[in-house]
Amino acid sequence: MEWTTVETGDGAKLSVRVFKPPASGEEPEAAGDVAVVMVHPYTILGGVQGLLRGMAEGVARRGYTAVTFDMRGAGRSTGRASLTGSTEVGDVAAVCRWVAENIKPRGILLVGSSAGAPIAGSAVDKVDEVIGYVSIGYPFGLMASVLFGRHHDAILKSQKPKLFIMGTKDGFTSVKQLQNKLKSAAGRVDTHLIEGAGHFQMEGPAFDAQMVDLIVKFINSLPK
Repeated sequence: MEWTTVETGDGAKLSVRVFKPPASGEEPEAAGDVAVVMVHPYTILGGVQGLLRGMAEGVARRGYTAVTFDMRGAGRSTGRASLTGSTEVGDVAAVCRWVAENIKPRGILLVGSSAGAPIAGSAVDKVDEVIGYVSIGYPFGLMASVLFGRHHDAILKSQKPKLFIMGTKDGFTSVKQLQNKLKSAAGRVDTHLIEGAGHFQMEGPAFDAQMVDLIVKFINSLPK
């Protein structure tokens, strides 16, 4: 694991961690040519990149470089968090561009958890190297849409492959709300429902291994 700092266009300095695969990956299927950039949950509710460490370590063990970072105003990063995540879209894009220039993968998979999902979704088409998107608990529900509704169109209109993972007991989005939203989505759209799982449960370490399996499976399904 390595630490670095990425500066955004408006001067925020973001604390970034890079999780590199071991000399030989545990899984023979790993192509290793896709980097996975992970976007943490809502900063204002205490979201930081440390919440993603278990998943990042798991992805790296499977042979893929994983990158986590603190968005502005979180953890070791400078700047001030925004209420709606609008400014943080630039943070995601800046980190993806840094990954493209410095790690030079074939492509980047963007993974967003909770509020990180709509923020990541708004950045998907801002960086050409992003080739796919995974959402963990996208807050599509009515109450959450007050804050994050402005992000919906970007990911629903994107032609890039998308995977939406959600627990059937998610308190922010019902299964029906998810399905209704995805009816209008462009391009390839996959869903994976986890029976009985709540929104915040899926942010916990108990689900890290399952999330890693789903992420790696999705990477392997993307066009080479």
